[in-house]
Parts: sequence; structure tokens; C-alpha cells
Amino acid sequence: MTLQEGRRVTLAADIGLDGALAAADGSGAPPVPVAGFLALAAGTAGTVERVDRVERRESHGVREYARLKSLFDSFGHAMPEGSRRQLEEQLAALEPEWNAHQELGPGVTVRVRFDNGFVLDGTPAELFADAGGELC
Repeated sequence: MTLQEGRRVTLAADIGLDGALAAADGSGAPPVPVAGFLALAAGTAGTVERVDRVERRESHGVREYARLKSLFDSFGHAMPEGSRRQLEEQLAALEPEWNAHQELGPGVTVRVRFDNGFVLDGTPAELFADAGGELC
């Protein structure tokens, strides 16, 4: 299922929130540490207000694979046999991590306003199911 603005969703699992308290009005007031914990139960219903696609963070191995692959594509044909073989071995070792990163694709975060008035923003879409129970 693809999340869209206006779609009804529920939390797919219990979640807990702690950390810092920040003003949501954009006033720029610095976050204040809190000594509390808020739990929202699975099944808590709300409405998607915004959907954002975000690039997933690249690990060192993913960045290294991209760098070495570019080097190989540009200069591999002109490299001495031993250097080319070593580069191919390095690429082969990093390829599983690269493939896993490619399969994930971009991440999706959402802003959801729950029926109880709470708002979660920048939350991974995987935490939600549509109101009928299908995982997002």
C-alpha cells in the first residue's frame, strides 16, 4: 500500500517516545529535555497529513562501492592486470551491501495527526498500517 495525504492509518506496533520537547509552531525555541515517556498503542488511528521521500543514509561500504565502481568503469580497462583483479575483488566483497541498499530504495516518512490530537512527524512509514490493517 502507498501512503497518501488524507489516508486513514493506525499504528502497526506499540511505540514509545522520549527525548526532547520542541515547539511545533516553528518559533525556533530550543528543544527542552524532558523527564517523561509517552507511549502510543498499536491500533491508534489517525490521518496522514504529509508524505516525504527521503534518501536513506549510505553506509561506508555503500559509498566505497560507488567510489570503486566509478574508478573501475573509468580506468579499469587501462589498469595493470593485478590492480584490476584487486579492484574486482574489492567490488565483489562490497557488492552484497550495495545490492541491499539498492533494494531498499528511498525511505518514506510521514506526518500523522492522530484522533487523540497527537502528531508524529518524520516517522518511518513502516510503523503504520492502513485503517483496514494492511501494512504500509
